[in-house]
Amino acid sequence: MKSRIPSLFAIAAVVLGAFAAAPSASAATTTEPIVAVPSVSPPGANDWACKPSAAHPEPVILVPGTFESMAKNWSTLSPVLKQAGYCVFALDYGTTNGVPATGPIRASAAELGHFVDDVLAATGARKADLVGHSQGGMMPRYYLGFLGGAKKVDHLVGLAPSNHGTQGVISPATGDLTAGGDASALCQACDDQAAGSPFMQELNSIGDIVNGPVYTVISTRYDEVVTPYPSQFLAGPAKRVTNITLQDVCPLDPFEHDQLPNDPAVHQLVLHALGRTAAPADPAYRPRCL
Repeated sequence: MKSRIPSLFAIAAVVLGAFAAAPSASAATTTEPIVAVPSVSPPGANDWACKPSAAHPEPVILVPGTFESMAKNWSTLSPVLKQAGYCVFALDYGTTNGVPATGPIRASAAELGHFVDDVLAATGARKADLVGHSQGGMMPRYYLGFLGGAKKVDHLVGLAPSNHGTQGVISPATGDLTAGGDASALCQACDDQAAGSPFMQELNSIGDIVNGPVYTVISTRYDEVVTPYPSQFLAGPAKRVTNITLQDVCPLDPFEHDQLPNDPAVHQLVLHALGRTAAPADPAYRPRCL
């Protein structure tokens, strides 16, 4: 972990502390339960009347990362995909203590499965494409490999996905965040994403990929959250998997983990990947670098 750049997870510990701190008796006589903020869709997403076109026959489902809402994570990519002619959908999942994408990842994968079913039923499509950031790029692999999702998904595009966990700080370090000092009560997903965790061992016990979908991974050398960044890559044949390091195609691109979904070059890479038929992104493709 680069000490000069604070980890998103470490910053979130401060936020989570606000949720966990109980008011003193002198400050209040009653406490109110934490209520999750109502889900807000990003621009262009969740038009349930949208029907896929012949040019883009599969709806695209955007899956946010840990601590992220769909509205924040996909505020720029969602309208780009919509303008390109895709039916775009997004979800919030795994909400604990009012904080999205912090619950047990196995349960979040089941939530994703229900959402995929709803999208396929509404659009009449046979399969969907998934684009996920961080946990949202890894968690769908559990859905594909363990919950029957492989037959319902054509392409999984992961942006800085935590495919093999991270060696960085992913759990709040302050032991007083909960009455018992159990940080996992606030972010089980953080514990699940630690390199070598029981969840990670189960996820990758069947290999990096499963039969059916194709996979594209887009990573940045400047990732300070999912480290080391090559751990994000997936092993598999070239006809099924493409791993892209952003700086290999745009050498001066400074985007890091949190802002990767907002990078115009990444938008181009995602559009290219989704436009392929039964194949991951072409490693020779070069976006226009800004």
